[in-house]
Amino acid sequence: MKTKLIRIGNSRGVRIPKPLLEQSGLEGEVRLRVVEGGILVEAEKSSRAGWAAAAAEAHERGDDRLLEQPLPTQFDDTQWEWE
Repeated sequence: MKTKLIRIGNSRGVRIPKPLLEQSGLEGEVRLRVVEGGILVEAEKSSRAGWAAAAAEAHERGDDRLLEQPLPTQFDDTQWEWE
């Protein structure tokens, strides 16, 4: 698909047709980076993307337990009140 750069203030932009946006799944923030011969527009991934799925998988395998039981401290004996 061919398009033109358009003026947006002191910058330039590209209008991306709706069908291309739907196919790409791009929405919200995107990342731009220079590649040989062009500019790549890609989805901005959350720094914690996939953590929920990984935690669920770990739970299913039983890998989400503490490796060692915590040792009681003086705080537990003198300052903490269990109700």
